Amino acid sequence: MAMKGRFHYYEGYSMKEVTFPVRVMYELGIKTLFVSNAAGGMNPAFKIGDLMVITDHINFFPEHPLRGKNFPTGPRFPDMHETYDHKLINLATEIAKEKNIRLVYGVYLGTTGPTFETPAEYRMYRAMGGDTVGMSTVPEVIVAHHCGIRTFGISVVTDLGGFDNPVEVSHEEVQEAADKAQPLMTEIMREMVKRTV
Repeated sequence: MAMKGRFHYYEGYSMKEVTFPVRVMYELGIKTLFVSNAAGGMNPAFKIGDLMVITDHINFFPEHPLRGKNFPTGPRFPDMHETYDHKLINLATEIAKEKNIRLVYGVYLGTTGPTFETPAEYRMYRAMGGDTVGMSTVPEVIVAHHCGIRTFGISVVTDLGGFDNPVEVSHEEVQEAADKAQPLMTEIMREMVKRTV
């Protein structure tokens, strides 16, 4: 099953609506979820166009996707120690080496948007442990993990922020950077699907 785009919390959807596609995937028997996003890079070692394998996340959304009556797909208080599957991360690393594709690794911080971050926010999120920041992914991944669906995620670093020289960013520039990196990300994920099916 493939989705073209997603529902974003900033568009006015509730967390139940944002994560509903993952619930449908679970009911269809999906066992593995691949997620991607465009994100702002806060790690000074990152470059625009980098593919960051998500090793963990920080949930900065004001509403939790599991708030309310517990779905019987998982426990009331799910453990989140390996939210992003280590075996899938290792597989992506192996494939990227074979294909000579640069990967970086780090923590994705999810927040509501729809504004891009101020320089002070970038610095705060970086101090909190984030390497990239974006407006999606975390709610879907939490629900997938609650359902027992193993997850692999990639952030495309589309802009950089929080450094000494602030860089203004537009949605068009973010889209352009994402479009350039997409074929490399697709190549990795396509090969991962072949080797995990």
